Amino acid sequence: MSASPQAQPAQTGLVSATFHRVRRRAQVRFREGVPPSPRKASRRPARVARMLALAHHVESAIERGLVASAADVAGQLGFTRARVTHLLDLRLLAPDIQEEVLLLEAVDGKELLSERVLRAVAHAGTWEVQRERWREVKASF
Repeated sequence: MSASPQAQPAQTGLVSATFHRVRRRAQVRFREGVPPSPRKASRRPARVARMLALAHHVESAIERGLVASAADVAGQLGFTRARVTHLLDLRLLAPDIQEEVLLLEAVDGKELLSERVLRAVAHAGTWEVQRERWREVKASF
């Protein structure tokens, strides 16, 4: 007489596997397998570097006669005249500071320097005073 499948005791065994956590939105799940290698840091030019480059581009367009004035640039780009003035003020920086700013990078979206702080350096006065302020700012990051 054989026993029915429901009457047989369940077999137990040990299962081993490697799992890793996956966090998506508010959920945490476990997946089988080794975790993926950490992603490389995402690097891109810093926002202040892009704004300084735009300031040089706008200045060049005005000098070549492609646009009549900063007010025309503002109208074409959809900026206010004050915003264009802020951008063009970045050109007041000492050339060596501009070079350093153009080489700044944002890593994983984290900006090291705000444009407002950079404009404060630009308005510091002479290039020597700007360099002193720039050294102070660089020490903070």
